[in-house]
Amino acid sequence: MTAAADDEGAPALPPTDPLFDDLPCGLLVTRDDGLVHAINDTLCQWLGRTSDEVVGRLKFQDMLTMGSRIFHQTHWAPLLQLQGSVSEVKLEMAARGGARLPVIVNAVRQTHADGMLHKIALFVLEERHLYERELLTARRRAEQALEAERQANKALQEVQAELEALRAKAEDRAKYAEQMMGIVSHDLRNPLAVIDLCVQTLSKGTLPPDKAKTLEVLSRSNGRALRLISDLLDFTQVRMGSALSLAVRPMDLHAVVAETVAELQIANPRHRLVHVRHGDGACTASADRLVQAIGNLVSNAVQHGANDGVITITSSNRDGVCSVTVHNEGDPVPAELMPRIFEPLVRGGGKGAAAGVGLGLYIVREIARSHGGEVAIESTDGKGTMIMLRFPATPVGTNEAGVGQAGSEPR
Repeated sequence: MTAAADDEGAPALPPTDPLFDDLPCGLLVTRDDGLVHAINDTLCQWLGRTSDEVVGRLKFQDMLTMGSRIFHQTHWAPLLQLQGSVSEVKLEMAARGGARLPVIVNAVRQTHADGMLHKIALFVLEERHLYERELLTARRRAEQALEAERQANKALQEVQAELEALRAKAEDRAKYAEQMMGIVSHDLRNPLAVIDLCVQTLSKGTLPPDKAKTLEVLSRSNGRALRLISDLLDFTQVRMGSALSLAVRPMDLHAVVAETVAELQIANPRHRLVHVRHGDGACTASADRLVQAIGNLVSNAVQHGANDGVITITSSNRDGVCSVTVHNEGDPVPAELMPRIFEPLVRGGGKGAAAGVGLGLYIVREIARSHGGEVAIESTDGKGTMIMLRFPATPVGTNEAGVGQAGSEPR
């Protein structure tokens, strides 16, 4: 360790062991004002300076970077003077060429015979400094990522709020449209019922053939309009969140189907309707709803089946399960329509004026569900199309007399 000459009356250090110059830490002795009095070779090598350039020429604070100088002036030096020692303080030293040397500093303040000295030990923190910088960088990146996530969440919440507002607006519009559909459909039933009554009254009299034919066309058209109104009312009821109202009672399935087929045959003279029975017809169901379902299925078969083809209606009661199947000949249902054939407003492209609005099969599905059952369809090239409505012979929710508790029929 090289010490300063005592040419200015500065306190001289006793000779030191040469081992101190080779220690793996920097050693420094300064006066009370910071002027370097002695420095070991290790610290000189770190700073890229010789002892002659430092001892008696530089102060300890002169070898620090600007930030560390400020810290030395405001904190480190006052603390050392106050308590006589400072341990594990991180500073940066300025090496030759502008390089920065991060160090941990331990110092003691001791009184010698000729004055006050500061004995300082310095340890390089290159790896620790690098780690701290990487840690700081990682923390900064984490904060940036957190801020980005916060902004993204805020934007997502804004978008979700906007979508929720649009959804609520759309639901209000749809609800209003469905309510209007229900109101208009209900109001239309009254004049149509009057027309139907007038047609029945006129048909009882003797009319010329041409007028009788006109009356028959009017009756069929009015019947289609009434069925459409019924489907629209049922559609509105289901869309508004209510199940179809039922009044289930003990009935003969075969008799109900046979009577319905007979009426439909008169309305569809160009097609031959055949009724096939299997098993006992006794069951508990809503006769009016089954008539409505059969009418929709036969209407669908007339619209999409072969012209002048045979339509087979099969009623069955086996193992406690009732079914009504309607089969028609002709081209199969397009493959793209099969997955949604029972959804509302799905149209298969009916023939001429008989094409509906796409509610018939949807209403059939809802009638099946209201009976605790289901519908299924099979449609293949060469075999035609078969739609089956299945439901329990004794539905859940009927009392001992077999009368349902779901309410009365809407018509």
